[in-house]
Amino acid sequence: MPAKTPEEILADASAWWDTSLIDVEPGKIAIRGYPVEELIGNVRFPEMIWLMLRGELPTPGQADLLEAALVPGVDHGPHAPSIAISRMAVTCGLPVNGAMASAINVLDDVHGGAGQQCMEVYRAIDARAGAGGDLVPTASAVLRERMDAGEKIMPGFGHRFHPIDPRTEPLFRLVAQAVAAGTVTGRYAAIGRAVATALEAAKGRPIPMNIDGITAVIFCELGFEPELGRGLFILSRSVGILAHAWEQKQRGRRIMGPMTPQIPYRYSGPARRPVPPPAKRGRS
Repeated sequence: MPAKTPEEILADASAWWDTSLIDVEPGKIAIRGYPVEELIGNVRFPEMIWLMLRGELPTPGQADLLEAALVPGVDHGPHAPSIAISRMAVTCGLPVNGAMASAINVLDDVHGGAGQQCMEVYRAIDARAGAGGDLVPTASAVLRERMDAGEKIMPGFGHRFHPIDPRTEPLFRLVAQAVAAGTVTGRYAAIGRAVATALEAAKGRPIPMNIDGITAVIFCELGFEPELGRGLFILSRSVGILAHAWEQKQRGRRIMGPMTPQIPYRYSGPARRPVPPPAKRGRS
C-alpha cells in the first residue's frame, strides 16, 4: 500500500470525528447550519433540544408539547435516589459538577429507565396492532407475554408514592389539545389508554398511568426513539439535581449519609462472637 501524502493524512484526521451537528471555525459557529447568532433570542431551549436531536427546528406546537413533558420531571424530592445522591455528594466535598455526575449515573434501568421501557412497549403494540387493529387486545397480548417472561410490572404505570400521579392528566389534556391542533396524531395516547385498560383487566384493579407513562406517550407522539426518551428525562431531572446540590451546598453541612445518625440501621448478621484461634478456623 503506497504511503499517504500529508494532505491525505490531514483529510483522514479531519474526518476522524465527523459530525453534522455543529460547524465551528474561528469567529463562526453554526448549529445544524443555523448561525448561532441568529438562534440566540429566537429559539427556545426545547426547540434547541429538538434541533440538536432531530436536525430541524420543531413547529411551535411540537416545541410546546416537548417543553410541557420536560417540566414535571425535574424533581421528586430528596427521597428520589438521584436527588439524594446529589445532596450527599455535596456534603462529601464534591463540587456541583461532581454531584450532578454522581446523581445522573444512577439514572439507569431501575431508577430512570421506565420511560424508555414504556416507549418500547408502546411501539411494540403499535407495530403489532397495525393501522386499523384493535389496541386493547393487542395491548393485552403484549402484557401477557411480558408477564410470562417474568416481568412483574408494566413500566409507566402505578406509583409507589402516588395513588394517582398528579402529573398525568394535565399532560394528557395537553396531548388532546395537540391532537386537536393537528400537531400529533393521538395514536400513542390511545395506546397508553389501551394499556391501562388491559392492565386493569389483568390485575383486577386500576393501575393508573404515572409520569413515565404519559411522557412516553408524548415522546412517542413526537417521534423520538425510546433511548432518546431516557435522555430527555435525564435532561429534565438534571435541573432538580442541580437545584438540590446547590441548596445543600449553601447549608455547609459535612458528610451527610442517607439517614440521620439518630436512627439506627438494621443489622441482620451473626450475633457478637469471639474470633477463633487460627487452628480452629474454617472448621464447621
